[in-house]
Amino acid sequence: MFSTGWFTRRRRPATARSVLAGEAAAEAARKSSQEAPPVEEAAAEPEFPVVGDTAAAAFFDLDNTVMQGAALFHFGRGLYKRHFFHKRDLARFAWQQIYFRLAGSENPEHMADVRNSALSIVQGHRVAELMSIGEEIYDEYMAERVWPGTRALAQAHLDAGQKVWLVTAAPVETATIIARRLGLTGALGTVAESVGGVYTGKLVGEPLHGPAKAEAVRALAAAEGLDLSHCAAYSDSANDIPMLSLVGHPYAINPDSRLRKHAREQGWRLRDYRTGRKAAKIGIPAAAGVGALAGGAAAAVALQRRRR
Repeated sequence: MFSTGWFTRRRRPATARSVLAGEAAAEAARKSSQEAPPVEEAAAEPEFPVVGDTAAAAFFDLDNTVMQGAALFHFGRGLYKRHFFHKRDLARFAWQQIYFRLAGSENPEHMADVRNSALSIVQGHRVAELMSIGEEIYDEYMAERVWPGTRALAQAHLDAGQKVWLVTAAPVETATIIARRLGLTGALGTVAESVGGVYTGKLVGEPLHGPAKAEAVRALAAAEGLDLSHCAAYSDSANDIPMLSLVGHPYAINPDSRLRKHAREQGWRLRDYRTGRKAAKIGIPAAAGVGALAGGAAAAVALQRRRR
């Protein structure tokens, strides 16, 4: 048999330098394990919304943020079905809707045209009548157009114990119906004047649009005792930058090109629930894109015939 002794290392006494090196390595290992968090924790975003933060609330734009397209257009479709106005008015509403989808943003003059059309239609009707019809129209045209992703964001705030408000240029009655159906706290919207429960065809002030939304959020926050730095706001439109800039947690949802650019510059969070490259580029919800374009084409033909 041959000896295996040469395979076995002989123990050598540790020198002072080796002891020092070993102790230093052990100390460094202990410090790194105590101070450096795991990679997963370091990469994770802080919990938001914060559960139990009573100073926080969330504010959601409606059109193309919570719902595909313009709520006022869907409401108009329902009123047409109930013979509130004629085909030529429907063609105008359809053209306004397709413009809104293709532009991907809200033009003040265009919004004024939409507003005036709506006011002329409801003038002389009772508020209670329109509220009752609005409930039916929500089921017919609006419920299926709510973005599930945005709805989940709103629910996260509700689950955290926070109030959630819609903030929209749509009529406050329509917005209130949508907010209630979604289980939200309430809605800030454009207020149409009524006397004795009947619409006069005029507005109280101006449409809740652009800077007016920011003022509404500021006023509500003061009344509710909210800290805007704790609050969140969500919108698809660059017109809502004043509102988004008020809060500590602004989100760009399905953003138009101007808002996307601004959000990236400011480091705001972005969420896009549209599908398809074309939808992402021009702001048309993919599921509704073909129908919207077809409807717009039909409206354009109808308008052209009228002009002739």
